[in-house]
Amino acid sequence: MKSKLLLLLLLGITYLGAAQAPPANPFIKENYTKFEYQIPMRDGTKLFTAVYVPKDATPEKKYPILMQRTPYSCRPYGTDAFPRRLGPSELLMKDKYIFAYQDVRGRWMSEGVFQEMTPHIDVKKSPKDLDESTDTYDTVEWLTKNIPNNNGKVGQWGISYPGFYASAGALSGHPALVASSPQAPMADLWRDDSYHNGVFLIPHNFNFYPFFTNRTDGTPTSKPATTEFNYGTEDGYDFFLKLGPLKNSQKPEFYGGKDPYWTANLEHPNNDEFWRSRNILPHLKGIKHAVMIVGGWYDAEDLHGIFKTYEAIEKQNPGIYNILVAGPWTHGGWNSEGDKLGSVNFGSKTGPYFQENIERKFFGYFLKGEGDAKFPEAQIFETGTNKWRNFDAWPPKAAAEKSLYLLPGGKLSFEAPAKNTGFDAFVSDPARPVPFTQTISIDMNADYMVEDQRFAARRPDVLVFQTEVLDKDITLAGNILANLKVSTTGTDADWIVKLIDVYPGDAKDNPNTAKGQKMSNFQQLVRHDGFRGKFREDRAKPKPFKPGEVTAVNYELIDILHTFKKGHRVMVQVQSSMFPLFDRNPQKFVPSIPNANEADFQKATHKVHAGSLLKVRVIE
Repeated sequence: MKSKLLLLLLLGITYLGAAQAPPANPFIKENYTKFEYQIPMRDGTKLFTAVYVPKDATPEKKYPILMQRTPYSCRPYGTDAFPRRLGPSELLMKDKYIFAYQDVRGRWMSEGVFQEMTPHIDVKKSPKDLDESTDTYDTVEWLTKNIPNNNGKVGQWGISYPGFYASAGALSGHPALVASSPQAPMADLWRDDSYHNGVFLIPHNFNFYPFFTNRTDGTPTSKPATTEFNYGTEDGYDFFLKLGPLKNSQKPEFYGGKDPYWTANLEHPNNDEFWRSRNILPHLKGIKHAVMIVGGWYDAEDLHGIFKTYEAIEKQNPGIYNILVAGPWTHGGWNSEGDKLGSVNFGSKTGPYFQENIERKFFGYFLKGEGDAKFPEAQIFETGTNKWRNFDAWPPKAAAEKSLYLLPGGKLSFEAPAKNTGFDAFVSDPARPVPFTQTISIDMNADYMVEDQRFAARRPDVLVFQTEVLDKDITLAGNILANLKVSTTGTDADWIVKLIDVYPGDAKDNPNTAKGQKMSNFQQLVRHDGFRGKFREDRAKPKPFKPGEVTAVNYELIDILHTFKKGHRVMVQVQSSMFPLFDRNPQKFVPSIPNANEADFQKATHKVHAGSLLKVRVIE
């Protein structure tokens, strides 16, 4: 939640009444004229749209339209009210485009009924078959015919939820739509923002939905929601542990069963039709215009959507212009300096670099015909060495598949063991889950994505495997597949794998090393994710473990491009809780964990057996 607030404040948007946006930029009022429209859709529903037109636009000097459709509001409302910024960056604002912002159906000043992640209809058989692609088509059609002095070309972009609308809008098929940039897009809501392989993201969702509902009677409104929890503490670990089972969130002092979005999350813990119908990925077909997917390595919310959206468009639309950009950013972090995160320094201002050298040129070429489109297929920032790299495919064709073996006794090696026997064990207690961060906060702070993991490594309920000191650089590129062989004394368990870069003992602090922190032996989190064990065979049909039976649990950790430098070590940590980032598993099989009772939560001994490994790709 916190990262979404910071993102929208960076964009100059007052979000949900929780914070005030910076003052309006005088450049906008001096150079743009603002108009507000209610644009009719094919079913008669009118969608509020704010349009900013350069004052020097004439029949001889036409501008393209750059559009964003959003559930987060087109604020500020009123033709005499201006935001801090227009467009994806101040560079594009000053380059001048016709900027259009639209409240989607059922949100803020637009008419209609809002649907979360509106299901896409591939084959539309009647005028009543509506989705975000039809609303995008109708909006583009109206704008190009009714906004004077546009050049007939339209682009769209969006970050996070608006990123989903950019993806869905790319399916509109309107001939004027020539460029789309879904950035940190939500794609598969079950996998992105709600359930990561079945583990529920508590603070991300708990803190979000009270503010998301701003319409109580279906009447368009410019007023934000005012509902706010009184947590009574800044200690999220303490608050959510005392909350107890998720079913307690429906008590009157919290959601009280009144929020349909929160309730839907709890009613659908499995990847059922509710979620599958909202997964945009299988529908990303028939796209004919240019697409640029943008995302950050440290996106705590929609990392899955970045790479899966690129992959789906690439596979389902062969030959189109579809490129990928990934940098060392948090959720929307390319709108900031992008030179550091937590105690990790990236050596340069990667955000401004992207805005100037990639985003500005992409829209400039496809919407204005400026420059050329000779972008690499994948422009990727390599962490560890802190440099941009270009590839003609993602994952890189040169990356060789290898296995990283988790050996009993805490060893980690690229060499297969001579004997494949033994195990490591730990006791997992839901009453004392492993924290996901040392930071005391009620939010999901993005810094945890690179945080020093020594606090976890020193717990008895975290298994630690590490290599010897590396005698050369090792670069991993692409996704990581965790292939675990596990057993438990319970009938359910979560399995969390963390890939970590261990710095040498003589590593020196850098200018942003956190107070009280040392880079000596620093254990930098590189990638992690969790998996709810009962979904190991079918994510729609959970199945209990048989106590003591060795069972395969295989799942994907999303992509990286990271170099473990000579003198460092590669570490893997395995645990069964990461609280309160992920909800607690009772470790006793229940059909629905959101309906579990306090008595269902029990200790269990978990074992990671020989034969467990990570499948990785190595660039030699």
